Amino acid sequence: MTLTVGFVGLGNIGKPMALRLASQREDADLDVLVYDIAAEPLAEAERAGARAAESVAAMAAVCDVLCLMVRDDAQVREVMGEILGVAGDRLTVVIHSTVSVHTPRQLAVTAARQGVRVVDAPVSGGAMGAADGSLAILVGGEEEAFLAAEPVLRTMGSKVVHAGPIGSGTTFKLARNMMHFVSFTAATEAMRLAEAAGLDLKALGDVVRHTDAITGGAGAIMHRESTSALPADDFWYGVFSNVTSLGEKDLGFAIELARELGVEVPLAELAIDRLGPGLGVPAGKDS
Repeated sequence: MTLTVGFVGLGNIGKPMALRLASQREDADLDVLVYDIAAEPLAEAERAGARAAESVAAMAAVCDVLCLMVRDDAQVREVMGEILGVAGDRLTVVIHSTVSVHTPRQLAVTAARQGVRVVDAPVSGGAMGAADGSLAILVGGEEEAFLAAEPVLRTMGSKVVHAGPIGSGTTFKLARNMMHFVSFTAATEAMRLAEAAGLDLKALGDVVRHTDAITGGAGAIMHRESTSALPADDFWYGVFSNVTSLGEKDLGFAIELARELGVEVPLAELAIDRLGPGLGVPAGKDS
């Protein structure tokens, strides 16, 4: 059975997501409608095989699944207001925008009064992942709503995770992005230290990307089901005790050098105390 899919918001990520849907419409048996206030991305989506809708309301009246990738909470709420005025009870709305965790929860309650299902499904992987269908899509919502949206989501993403009830997808994305941007901030500390020592910053970046591709970067430690302290007979206890020992040693040397060079590295100073406990083992200096 052909699914009628709508996509609202053809921005930097939304446009390649919509183009991906349009390019896969025959294989996935989709009828793809798109809407944006800008004419150029609409025309591009039409050339790819999508149909431009006259309005959000016109789209909502005929769609089975309607995806939103708009700018912020206010726009999500505005678009939902247009949808709920006309939507039938077969509709599932997918909120791809990264918003406050409270927004999809509140909208799901309002939508349910009209029989409309809502899932929050923010994405990770950027424009490149959107273009080639390799996004990670992180979904929160009831099982029925997830199953209704799943065929569409799997057309746009190679990793689709049903994280839990409504709001869980957004929480998943916020946790992932917290690590992302804290890591960026740590990278700026490392760059200041390297710059003060007279090193080539681009070469440092090349090394970081090279070794992260081998080791997995920060994700390499994320295999546990809990953040609680590890018992001494747990497999990861020995692994993370070694990581802590090595980390504290290298952080100690880096902090010492930073002080000599007059470079502030507050994240490194936090990390040397919090690394071991964060991994579930005693700090090396206390073990």
